[in-house]
Amino acid sequence: MPKILTDLPGPKSQECLAKSRRFEPVCIGDQMPVVWAEAHGCLITDVDGNEFIDWCSGVLVTNVGHCHPDYVAALKDQCDRLHNCYDFLSPQRADLAEKIISVAPDYLDKVFLVTTGSDATEAALRMARRYTGKWEILAFHGAFHGRTMGAASAGGSLGVKQGYGPMVPGFIHSPFPYCYRCPLGQESCDSCGFKCLEFIDWVISKESTGQLGAVITEPYQGGAGSIIPPPGWFEGLEKWRQANGLLLILDEVQSSFGRTGKMFAMEHYGIQPDLVTLGKGLGSGVPCSAVLGRSEIMDSLPPGSMGSTNGGNPLSSRAGIAAIDIIVRENLVENSARQGAKMMAAFQEMQAKYEPLGDVRGQGLVLGLEIVTDKASKTPDKDMSRRIVEECWHRGLVLIAPIGMYGNVLRVAPPLVITDAEVQESLDIFEAGLKAACG
Repeated sequence: MPKILTDLPGPKSQECLAKSRRFEPVCIGDQMPVVWAEAHGCLITDVDGNEFIDWCSGVLVTNVGHCHPDYVAALKDQCDRLHNCYDFLSPQRADLAEKIISVAPDYLDKVFLVTTGSDATEAALRMARRYTGKWEILAFHGAFHGRTMGAASAGGSLGVKQGYGPMVPGFIHSPFPYCYRCPLGQESCDSCGFKCLEFIDWVISKESTGQLGAVITEPYQGGAGSIIPPPGWFEGLEKWRQANGLLLILDEVQSSFGRTGKMFAMEHYGIQPDLVTLGKGLGSGVPCSAVLGRSEIMDSLPPGSMGSTNGGNPLSSRAGIAAIDIIVRENLVENSARQGAKMMAAFQEMQAKYEPLGDVRGQGLVLGLEIVTDKASKTPDKDMSRRIVEECWHRGLVLIAPIGMYGNVLRVAPPLVITDAEVQESLDIFEAGLKAACG
């Protein structure tokens, strides 16, 4: 449980922060000044010995918890054997591909291993263009698919594009169903009849050159504020894209491997994506990502047309194998669903008590808390969001800096190993921080 021994940040933390300010650019991030020394399970220890419960999982990465002993043992063993062999085959790479296929839907039968989520996005976009022979791809407002140029161009927000000049051509963007703040001005998602789906045809008729070959979307929009589409929306999108003969690329970089209470978030919906990007929880600490897809698409690219210096290296492959084994063996998918339901119920109770908690949404152990000045106006309150994060930090709970289109959404995403006691303790701390921020 949390233990705060010094003023925050402590003296050793301040020394490290000063060094970072001296030698690193400010573009890296805007988190609370927590200087991590070590972490185990759901508990972080900073360089001053202060201990915190983790609600960020290194931005949805450490699904199996920090420094799981079986995970660490596998990496230590691999470090003595082999780290990199370029695109020569290693047993670990082949074993990881087999392991991913073993937990994926049956029709997805090939895996291309790379390093980061952006890598996986770029690879999937290239595969879709090469396979279809068409260069246009439909994406959605608010989307985040990575920071490389192709991935950023597929993204639907200003943050990853501003100041970088022209984006990669060929992307068409349409509204995503952000029902709390409907971009099309609808009163209720229950009665609108999915106007955002109907709007896609209008956008295409005005922007496309007739070369549309694929659709890319997240199962829920993470960076935009953990926005969960309403029931039936994905089924409608699936029907529409199949009627138009388009591939579906599903970006599961942050939503897979138990995060949403399912092994893959696609299991919540009646959809069959052709390509699925994976990352974050796949490596659970060591960078590892992949594109999972149909063999007819994957095998349409000739040998040598795609590759990666570090993709599928023996160390990251061993990490992925260990992570998937732990997730399956320790029933972490089920724990994510169970603990997530408990946290959702608690947040809904808080929502009724605290005026700034405007909306609560989520699946499994990824939840979004939208902070507003008042529930009637829904005016985003970025300053209040930051105060809540700071109040929680001082009490021993670490959250990611506020996210969302307006910087007013708190993302709750602890490691999937979180226990009943840690859930209750962290919820108590959060409510105390929320109450303090409200004054």
